[in-house]
Amino acid sequence: MSLDLTPTIARHGLADRVLRRGPLEAIATTIIAAGVVMLMQPLSLTLYSWSFATTLFGTVMFTIVSKVRE
Repeated sequence: MSLDLTPTIARHGLADRVLRRGPLEAIATTIIAAGVVMLMQPLSLTLYSWSFATTLFGTVMFTIVSKVRE
């Protein structure tokens, strides 16, 4: 029976650092803001057409991300 006296360091992978609430909420908020800007711009009908889908995607993403751990 040997004891390992070296301290254990919790190593977090890339997924643990990226899949956190803060950064994902910021991304979702940015997507929502982009959808609203697309809705209000007067230049492109294509951007206007995709604005609702973009805003809806950001809202659904924000709702899902709000359930993710800190």
